[in-house]
Amino acid sequence: MSAVDQRPPLTSAAESGPATARRTLARPRVPGVAAGLALMICLAGGIWAVTSLRLNIATLIDSAGNAVDFSSRMLPLDFPPAPELLGLLWQTLAIVITGTALSVVLSVPVALLAARNTTLNTPSRVTARAIIVLCRAVPDVVFAIAAFRVFGLGGMTGVVALGMHSVGMVGKLTADAIEQIDEGPRTALRTTGAGRLQQITGAVLPQVLPSLVATALHRLDINLRVSVVLGFVGVGGIGYGLATAVNQLDYQRAMALALVVLLTCFAFESVSGAVRRTLLPEVTTRSRRPRWRGPAARNTTVKGPLAAESTAPGHLPSRTAPAGDDGTAAVRPRTSPPWSGARARRTVWLVLALGLVVASAVRSGVSWQALSRAAHSLLPTLGDFLPPGTGGIGGTLLDDLWVTLQISLAGTLIGLVPAVLLGVLAAGNVVGSPRVARFFRTVILCVRGIPELILAIVLVVVTGLGPVAGALALGVGSIGLLGKLVADSLEEVEPGPVRALLATGARRHQIFFGAILPRAWPAVLGHVLYQLDVNIRSATLLGIVGAGGIGYDLLNATRVLEFGVVTTVVLMVLAIVLLVEGLAVWVRKVYA
Repeated sequence: MSAVDQRPPLTSAAESGPATARRTLARPRVPGVAAGLALMICLAGGIWAVTSLRLNIATLIDSAGNAVDFSSRMLPLDFPPAPELLGLLWQTLAIVITGTALSVVLSVPVALLAARNTTLNTPSRVTARAIIVLCRAVPDVVFAIAAFRVFGLGGMTGVVALGMHSVGMVGKLTADAIEQIDEGPRTALRTTGAGRLQQITGAVLPQVLPSLVATALHRLDINLRVSVVLGFVGVGGIGYGLATAVNQLDYQRAMALALVVLLTCFAFESVSGAVRRTLLPEVTTRSRRPRWRGPAARNTTVKGPLAAESTAPGHLPSRTAPAGDDGTAAVRPRTSPPWSGARARRTVWLVLALGLVVASAVRSGVSWQALSRAAHSLLPTLGDFLPPGTGGIGGTLLDDLWVTLQISLAGTLIGLVPAVLLGVLAAGNVVGSPRVARFFRTVILCVRGIPELILAIVLVVVTGLGPVAGALALGVGSIGLLGKLVADSLEEVEPGPVRALLATGARRHQIFFGAILPRAWPAVLGHVLYQLDVNIRSATLLGIVGAGGIGYDLLNATRVLEFGVVTTVVLMVLAIVLLVEGLAVWVRKVYA
């Protein structure tokens, strides 16, 4: 037999080793069939909702005459006198700024308890997470109703309502940011004997601060649009003036105030975005460069035994003290970054922000007297809402909850296709042209700036009372938020696979379907379900202005002081929101 023939025969994987060594590559994962079926049910529900509500071209054509009539009734616009208008606008901004600041103050301790790496024990973490979910699920108008019972008509009602509801978003995002911090600085402090509070203030909060500021600025934009809704339950400001004009059928004044709100939202979001890009470049861009570097980044050479320490990454530069008796120079380590233009600019912005918050608190009527009165009436007010009741309209509540779900499903489906198309065109790594991406980003920004309540008011007049107006308003609102989320998800895709396909000569559509969309798909699905979650809560609020659903029952229960019915409505909406949120978490986990 030749040398070649003496080689051992080839064997299969099953014959050559144990069962655990047969496969060298991970088995491809197949997405769950149940999750896909759940998504198909949601899609079918949206199609069924659009059909049952009779949302079609014929409905819009039939409403064309009402639109022309409404245009004649709203023109010319009747703006209030300049001093009155500026007073209303300043009151609204003061309530929004103070409420957002309150949410930040409340969210930090709640987020520390909700994060796995900073919480004291599991019960504390579960309780904190439950508080965050409850604050996010309860509509802000319900917080306003309860605060109105405590503080009465005025700015404090709006501050408390916006502050409590915003804890749901600010607390959740802050807790997520805390769980993602670098544990190195905290471990270093722990080894020096620092206590838990010192670790949090010295290592945890400094890392979370950029994300917290960015979240607070984003929430400020949202609260400005929400403040319009609160005007319908007695909160002062431009929203209250708008509600008064609508109730009096004074559409000239109402649309003038709506235009002011719209322009303010545009300006506020543009300024807020500019501030985020200026002060927090590492949050608003994908650059991972630190804002300040140690001497290693400036090529500073240190001689002597401290050379290894001083050139370590992140080490603060040393200061040389006067020479001692032995003629040697004493080295005193720097404990803070040097003053630079960027640091001075951030300090100035911080001082201005604190001054604005204080001025806003004063204008909103925040005082120790009001807080002390609230402390005495808090428990009796909570007792008014317990136990839950139906007020003899349990069947009506279930029917209207079903209508609310229909409105939210139809609104999400209506806005889904335009939002995805705009999101794709606004993603710079998809279209390849920065100008095109910026143009469609601007379009999304303009759509996002329109409060859904103002859309609902106009559509109620045009299409009549009922769920059609609510679904159309939510559809337009979904385009703005969902389009932004889709664009962000596409731009956050890892560029490695994209570059690999580019190197093979692939075309842009091949890169999109082969490298970008498959990796962004789980996030896009999660965003669609999140939009459905948002629309369920928004549909509840739109019922206040006659757009159908359970919001109308909520407002009527408040007017007749049936607060047990208010609690029942909140629990019903909460159950639907938690169901959708659980579905979103499950789907993202399956498809990730």
